[in-house]
Amino acid sequence: MARAARDARLETRTSRLKLETGKRYFLPITGGLSLMYRRTVSGFGTWSARVVGIDGREAYRKLGNADDFQDADGETVLNFSQAQQKARDLAQESKVIAGRPVTVEAGAAHYMDWFRENRKSVRETEATISAHILPTLGDRLLMDLDSPTLRRWHERLASTPARKRTRTLAKQAHRGKPATVEEKRARKSTANRILAVLKAILNRAFQDGMVSDDTAWRRVKPFENVDEPVTRFLTDAESSRLVNACAADFRPLVKAALFTGCRCGELTRMKVADVNLDTGMVYVSAEAKSGKGRHVPLSDDGLDFFRSAVAGKVGGEHVFTRADGAPWGKNHHVRPLKEACTRAKIEPAVGFHDLRHTYASLLAQAGADLLTISKLLGHADTRITSRHYAHLCDKTLANTVRTLLPSFGHKPDTKVRAIGKR
Repeated sequence: MARAARDARLETRTSRLKLETGKRYFLPITGGLSLMYRRTVSGFGTWSARVVGIDGREAYRKLGNADDFQDADGETVLNFSQAQQKARDLAQESKVIAGRPVTVEAGAAHYMDWFRENRKSVRETEATISAHILPTLGDRLLMDLDSPTLRRWHERLASTPARKRTRTLAKQAHRGKPATVEEKRARKSTANRILAVLKAILNRAFQDGMVSDDTAWRRVKPFENVDEPVTRFLTDAESSRLVNACAADFRPLVKAALFTGCRCGELTRMKVADVNLDTGMVYVSAEAKSGKGRHVPLSDDGLDFFRSAVAGKVGGEHVFTRADGAPWGKNHHVRPLKEACTRAKIEPAVGFHDLRHTYASLLAQAGADLLTISKLLGHADTRITSRHYAHLCDKTLANTVRTLLPSFGHKPDTKVRAIGKR
């Protein structure tokens, strides 16, 4: 057992009753841990532990009442020695780093150090942490997190209006409060994804010994039945209208997405050397979201399109560039696609990722199986593919209805009626 610290002001009830009411008195114990005594206006004293995290932030935890007017029981009423030992036990349980307990913010920084070395979506994850986790939970100690607090935070995320794209340094703009069933489902789905990031942070801290118990966040469950994807895809006719409505420099990027099912970033990074006209394939580099490269075969029309796209260019050049010859940036496609949807009368307007859905959905409707579609899209396994496209691949239900359901006396009307005539 560690040697007890001494402080004549706090050791006896007689000396404590001479202390100023409302003032905090501290006894340093070890590292960032101190024992605090404070006598309230009502005259009763309380013991608390003050912990200073590795980021310099302070947090307090009440240990119990002081034995100023009643005998200590070692549980809710503590004498000086018991209070000090309880504070030491707290430090032992917290798995402190360099003698200091860890905040959520420090745990997030530790997690991101690991994430940068092992995962791809660094910028997106940092943005999620900065926007949704640190403002509310950042200064809390990992050892002080409890299930009700995390559950309230999760529920609040689901009811908060979605953030809108906002200019740098401008005040963050938000959409309206979720009102429709679909808007509420979408917000709950987003809240689940943010919860997954927080749990990843906390689990990493638990695995690396920064906190001794992970029960608090294991008890917080995601919202159920809210992650069912709403897959938006274009018909062949809508796709043609959209392509024709695009600006001249943007049209090749949209065509390439429809011919390959590639993500926007995969296409904007694509170099001429990645297009193999002899094998009829394009190579998507390992910088892809999955972290693995893949080869995507082209249809005859797709091959002819890429042959034109790379004509006159050398291997190190980008296949797709803007009108001024510069590469496409991360969000440069948003406005041109929105404008093209307006001109093509595509309602509701599609996002670039919906072109990827269109590629996969049209293949599914044509009879491609889930494993094939999964490999073409670069999914790690077929679970994600199945969530989006299984209903299109499975022809069993449709064939059963068409062949087995009776007509109920209905006879098809084969007459062609002229409009306005009886």
